[in-house]
Amino acid sequence: MQDPRVRSVEFKDLIHVSRWEIVKELCISSPWLAAALFLAYHRLYFVALPFSFMFFLTGLRQVHNAYHYAIGISRAATEWVIYALSFTMLGSMHALQITHIHHHKHCMDDEDVEAASARMSGIKAILFGPMFPVLIHRKGLELATPRKARWIYFELASNVVWIYLVFGVLNIPMFKYHIIAMTIGQCLTAFFAVWTVHHDCDRSHFIARTLRNRFKSIIAFEMFFHLEHHLYPKVPTCHLNELSKRLDLAAPELKQKQVY
Repeated sequence: MQDPRVRSVEFKDLIHVSRWEIVKELCISSPWLAAALFLAYHRLYFVALPFSFMFFLTGLRQVHNAYHYAIGISRAATEWVIYALSFTMLGSMHALQITHIHHHKHCMDDEDVEAASARMSGIKAILFGPMFPVLIHRKGLELATPRKARWIYFELASNVVWIYLVFGVLNIPMFKYHIIAMTIGQCLTAFFAVWTVHHDCDRSHFIARTLRNRFKSIIAFEMFFHLEHHLYPKVPTCHLNELSKRLDLAAPELKQKQVY
């Protein structure tokens, strides 16, 4: 943002979201979750996996907007959206919110725990995956205010109770599948959500990657306009494509590093 060309880009009109956009954002992951659970109920686990992957991807989009209170609903309601996604995706998304905001302030420097995998090779980032949630939760608790810490403990306790009920009491294969699928998703987050958008980037100019192929962007649910997100974090995901066009006019070289 020290670049006057970047500062000149108009973005404030893109912050506002319509009621229909709010509804779409709140519901975007639900069909994928419903389809995955339906298929898992019928023991079609391998068929369910792509739907679980899409649920995790769209859930990341939702919670990413929630981290920045960019869904278009009140802050109090947003906290409960974060909680709901913590419950369905496993882990504490409030812990990730804290480390994500920290990541924005310390992008790609030594303090940036979230971007640790971006400094590795792709294979190492995948192998590092199981450690990523542990480090994120530990750092989140370290940085948390008392109020945020209460959310983190509440979410983790909810996860523990839910996992105990599923594996120790209910014994419902559909829910067992979902928890295993989400655990795998959490272990791959360091690669898919961090390495893909930050690898081979620097701390000053090319801080993140982006995307310009419209078809690729649609199948990724607009999740890979990451450069634009870092520069203008208040702009919701649904408006990042329009923002990318404005940024290209101001600083066209920034689109050189693309996700895929």
